[in-house]
Amino acid sequence: MDKLFSQTSNECSKLITNRYSTSFSMGIRLFHKKFRMPIYSIYGFVRFADEIVDTFHNKDKSYLLGKFKKDTYEAIDQGISLNPVLQSFQEVVNKYEIGTDLIEAFLKSMEMDLDNIVYDSTMYNEYIYGSAEVVGLMCLKIFCLNNDELYHALKHDARSLGSAFQKINFLRDIKSDYLDRGRVYFPNIDYNNFTEKDKQEIESDIAIDFDNGLRGIRNLPSGSKFGVYLAYIYYVNLFNKIKSAPIQEVKEKRIRVRNRKKIYLLAKSALKLRLNII
Repeated sequence: MDKLFSQTSNECSKLITNRYSTSFSMGIRLFHKKFRMPIYSIYGFVRFADEIVDTFHNKDKSYLLGKFKKDTYEAIDQGISLNPVLQSFQEVVNKYEIGTDLIEAFLKSMEMDLDNIVYDSTMYNEYIYGSAEVVGLMCLKIFCLNNDELYHALKHDARSLGSAFQKINFLRDIKSDYLDRGRVYFPNIDYNNFTEKDKQEIESDIAIDFDNGLRGIRNLPSGSKFGVYLAYIYYVNLFNKIKSAPIQEVKEKRIRVRNRKKIYLLAKSALKLRLNII
């Protein structure tokens, strides 16, 4: 494989990450150098698939996602793609032995987003697994450096952390998901009659996921722990803001963590890790 072609493709995935997510980009910079580019490659792949279903409103989304899926598997099988995002992604998939079952689950969740639907419990769990948990598992594959024993030991907690992140995203974006995309991800929830009790039940579920996720972070290999822990801290802070906000505020505005606060959390997290008190 031409080294310049590979480097250029990887840089495209890095650029996508930096453009679309300042928080995620900051977290990646805290990984050991050996982990950074592979994680950029995963983010570039999942970001572009998500863009197809969320933003290409005047295009044939079903066709585009189907083509993206076909091109993905072809890139993995052939070990090359002229699409730089898929080229970067297939290198990671093949090097770290990321199973096609994870990729298939992710793309299935993207397909679910093509329809404006209200989710039941089964669909909700399937969507969270495919859209968030498997992305965490792809990253875990990289952190474990093909150590299957370590991967399986951390697998459950990695899924919990991804689940917590996604459920918080659902809460934060509940207004835009419903009004702009016609989606209500939480089962048995009527957006127009979303109550404080509903909110508290969702928050209790998230808290359990967070507890499991933190346990997994404590056991991550060196070089990956800081970046994942910072993402955890960001989301816990966002979670606490959502918990303290009244139901009407959650329904009317997208709650955020200010950049100033993120810098403070970064410094605090670094100190806690240095003192080994997470």
